[in-house]
Amino acid sequence: MKNFVLSKNKLQSFFDNLKKFINRHYIQFFKNNPLIIFFVISIVFNSLLLRIITVKNWFYFKPLLIDFAFALIFSSFSFLFKSEKGKKRYIIGFSIFSTVLCIIHSIYYTYYDSFASISLLATSTFVVDVGDAVVKKVMKIQDFVYVWQLFFILYVVYHLNKKKYFENVHKKYRKFAFLNLFLTGIVLIVFMCSLMSSVEWSRFSKMWNRESVVSSFGIFAYQSNDIIQSLEPKINNLFGHDKALREVMDYYDGANIKTEKNDYTDVFKGKNVIVIHAESLQTIALNQKFEGKEVTPFLNKMVSEGIYFDNFYSQVGVGTSSDAEFTFSTSLMPSNSGTVFVNYFDREYNTIQKQFKNNGYYVFSMHANTGDFWNRATMHENMGYDKFYSKSSFDIDETIGLGLSDKSFFRQVVPKIKEINETEKRPFYGTLITLTNHTPWSDLKLMDEFPTTWSVNVDGKSVTRDYINNTTFGDYFRSVHYSDQSIEQFVNDMDKTGLLDDTVIVIYGDHDARISKKYYNIFYNYDPYNDVVKEDGDNGYIDYNDYMYKLDRKVPFIIWTKNKKFKKKISNAAGMIDVSPTLANMFGVGVNNYQLGHDLFSIKDNVVVFTDGSFVNNNIYYDGHKGEIYSINGNTSSKDSIDKDSNYADEIIKVSNNIITYNLIKEINEKNKEG
Repeated sequence: MKNFVLSKNKLQSFFDNLKKFINRHYIQFFKNNPLIIFFVISIVFNSLLLRIITVKNWFYFKPLLIDFAFALIFSSFSFLFKSEKGKKRYIIGFSIFSTVLCIIHSIYYTYYDSFASISLLATSTFVVDVGDAVVKKVMKIQDFVYVWQLFFILYVVYHLNKKKYFENVHKKYRKFAFLNLFLTGIVLIVFMCSLMSSVEWSRFSKMWNRESVVSSFGIFAYQSNDIIQSLEPKINNLFGHDKALREVMDYYDGANIKTEKNDYTDVFKGKNVIVIHAESLQTIALNQKFEGKEVTPFLNKMVSEGIYFDNFYSQVGVGTSSDAEFTFSTSLMPSNSGTVFVNYFDREYNTIQKQFKNNGYYVFSMHANTGDFWNRATMHENMGYDKFYSKSSFDIDETIGLGLSDKSFFRQVVPKIKEINETEKRPFYGTLITLTNHTPWSDLKLMDEFPTTWSVNVDGKSVTRDYINNTTFGDYFRSVHYSDQSIEQFVNDMDKTGLLDDTVIVIYGDHDARISKKYYNIFYNYDPYNDVVKEDGDNGYIDYNDYMYKLDRKVPFIIWTKNKKFKKKISNAAGMIDVSPTLANMFGVGVNNYQLGHDLFSIKDNVVVFTDGSFVNNNIYYDGHKGEIYSINGNTSSKDSIDKDSNYADEIIKVSNNIITYNLIKEINEKNKEG
């Protein structure tokens, strides 16, 4: 009993001392520093607000507490200023920084369904070119709600100044206050990190899915990690190089890449090739009709007369159009740290352009935008193009949206191709990059009318329903209709010059149009007879979920010739990294020893991998972020098959990033020459 009383007294003494410690070091501290309290609370609330607006991640305690820990660390540095004036400036300055940070992420998420990266600062000048899209279609009032925090802090500072609070603040414990807050923040971060699962840590380290990182770790941990990973290109030669080199060499030793002959081997050997990089062209636009009129009548004709891949996906990252070019040309995945065209333009890559060039082709590209847009002027030279015809090569006589209209572009392109053919006197490979069909599709005055309406019979009378007319989706279809006319004009003009007889036309959509899911829901659930959008419970209602939305983002891939000799529709899953191996086999220009894709005529069960670790095959869509499986057309895959494909996705993402980050193609090629 005596020992029990002693133990009880010791325990009581411990709690009394703990209470005094907390009171002296924390409660009294915060009472004496109201500006710090309001600063921390406002920073944490803004970060919570950002998650609520973007990832709908409400009061999940992990990111909330980690953001709180970072806020304590941020506030601790205010005590390193000797004067209260410097302290106030720091608090206000950081409030401005955090407010701008939240606004940028909020706007970026609206457009990309992801969070911005520090590496994108290098491409910030591009915002000027797409400013119309940002203002009209992306920016929302909610994106600026975060400014309350700045005005709130300014008010607190004003109020404390008025009460002459700062004149009475004790400066004796300034360094102690810094250590107190800083170490508390660090301890809290370490504690919260210990609660994270292995899956959460894997996503944090790889940063393949930025949304999941913010959902689990909060915006400040994400941004800190992003800054560190964005600096990776600068420090990669110091750390991790040997491991990356070994992993890449092991992968290709096992891959045993070689040309596999099939029915399409060398069928286009020696032919000219024109590749049309079609801006924001989605498969959903093909075979779509309004009032009996096709959105893409000419492309539909090409589909019926050529080789058409109707289950084809773009595999872009933050580099969008430039990533599409990169994956198409190299058969590698986009970088998960920045954009290849901007951050890794000085690396060595094996490209389809170089393969054609090595086989005697003249290789060129044409795009009526400035040469520094996505750093194309530099990157195209690196990719092996003999010449890049940029904006300065064209007469800007008709503009739509971002620049020269596609019809004027294609009209001016044909004489240039004719001159190339007559001057070079050898086969040519050309890439034509379109521009008009770019969000926000608001500059429609030079396009033909194309009402996206439906006429239905109601009570014996013909009634025209607006359907999605004059909405974002309606404007998109009208713009795609214009693009279809532009491509038809180009093909006809090529035919008139005689160039079409010996030329293969390849068309691919570079990426989806980034149209909000809500418009797809209207598209699938609109009831024209009652002029309403069906809701859950209504007859014929389609529960349009996130996976249907992802599958609808597929883009067309068409290979067409005038003689219509090859007519085939291929529905196996295919991705942008599969294009160059497929074309290389058809044109007989050799094999890319560093390809990650496959010849689509030599593979049946293909897996299309996305930059976040998700993948799609003929049976399922696997969400790498949520670990969820969505069955396509009722088909399923075994757990072993899913695990195998998931490991494959992780492997090729890692191999591709290692090649890009460490410039391994150059190094391996040099070693092979020496050895």
